[in-house]
Amino acid sequence: MADANPSPPFSRREFQRWLHVPAGAKPQIYEQVLATTEINSLTYWLEIFFASGIAAFGLVQSSPAVIIGAMLISPLMGPIMATGLALAASDLYMGIKAVLNLIASVAVSIAFSGFLVWLLPFHSATPEIVARTNPNLLDLGVALLSGLAGSVVVCRGGGGGVTALPGVAIAVALMPPLCTVGFGLGSGANLEIMSGAGLLFLTNLVAIVASAFLIFLLIGMNTAEVRKSMEAARGSEPLARILAHGPVARVMVTGGQLRWRVLMLLVMLAAIAVPLRRALLQVAGETLTRGAVQEELSRLVPPDYLVSEQVSVSPDSVFIRVLSTRQIPDDSVTEVRQKLMRRTGRDVRISVDAVASKTEVADLMERLSHPVAAPPRLKTVAELQKELVDRIRPPLVAIWPEADAPMRDFDVVLGPQGIAVNVRYTAPANLGEVPIRMVEHGLQSKLGTPEVTVNAQRVRPQRGAR
Repeated sequence: MADANPSPPFSRREFQRWLHVPAGAKPQIYEQVLATTEINSLTYWLEIFFASGIAAFGLVQSSPAVIIGAMLISPLMGPIMATGLALAASDLYMGIKAVLNLIASVAVSIAFSGFLVWLLPFHSATPEIVARTNPNLLDLGVALLSGLAGSVVVCRGGGGGVTALPGVAIAVALMPPLCTVGFGLGSGANLEIMSGAGLLFLTNLVAIVASAFLIFLLIGMNTAEVRKSMEAARGSEPLARILAHGPVARVMVTGGQLRWRVLMLLVMLAAIAVPLRRALLQVAGETLTRGAVQEELSRLVPPDYLVSEQVSVSPDSVFIRVLSTRQIPDDSVTEVRQKLMRRTGRDVRISVDAVASKTEVADLMERLSHPVAAPPRLKTVAELQKELVDRIRPPLVAIWPEADAPMRDFDVVLGPQGIAVNVRYTAPANLGEVPIRMVEHGLQSKLGTPEVTVNAQRVRPQRGAR
């Protein structure tokens, strides 16, 4: 008669020995992971609210330290690990509870962070937010390794529980991508931010589930001993009774085979890898292009003569604008352009202008963007000042957050460092550094020159003013 509880294969026993997983610890591992799927735990939902709120504010402030704090609080690793164990042990009961918990956690995190962002007086995308909207294959690799590490810690019984895995939580960063989706939702349904951050979270989710599935399968979490623990842990819950009878049970017998679960995970990983590979190739191509541009420009314009350099890379073209204190021959510019076109495979356009000093950059930019015939007479300083103010006024009015801080007036000052725009606005509280810098960057982009700075001064509103 065949043994009803065969011992694991030799390779599996060796793997368990290497990980120092006791043979009798598997039921405890199952019960520990199952406990993370309880959806009526007040502690769990408090951690979800705290983590999503901290992550949302950390992203808006562009504070890595605050974002790391949210990663450590987040309990999302629990239901994700439970999903991997459910696939490894073919446990539909745990799988349904884990997926329902995970769906509810994701929805609450996005909704709460989006609500907090909606309450803010400004919705500017910070570098920490932008960094989570362009995932690539490197993020998939990090998530796979993090999932493997977390599963090993759970199997060895260390780390203080499934959700208390500080190193893994920081490495894989589950909550920040969700709160980035919330930022996109709260700032007016920005689909570009929401789709990019959503892909990053989905990458982390699938990679951790696949890694947990592999580790739990290798240590033998689908043995008869563990199945007895499954039945004991379920007890007489209504969901367990429904799953034990009827069509669901037949589906588990025919469709719950190991090869179908492995195939499902491989298909999901492959589906995610396609856009991630495309993004990685795009990043790699842009990096190589910028490296080639820097190399060729260093030969074209010596560093001592370089005043300003702007490089814009798109999938099909490269635009380079250089300001130099020395005249560059047209033949040299054409030669560099042809070299860059051969090296990058993109259409390259180079604009090289010579100026006497940095103080003339702003005036040169203005004349290049609005070429006019030579005036019959020299303009006065007051006339030049008025023209400059009239040029700056439209983009400044368009960019300035008028609804939050109405502008009273502004003036423009020319100095050795370029153009200084001094704005006075009325508001009950200071507008903050981030919106001012966003206005400054917007002016630099619209005016086509980096030599623009914005200074803001708040004027208290008069009492009784509406």
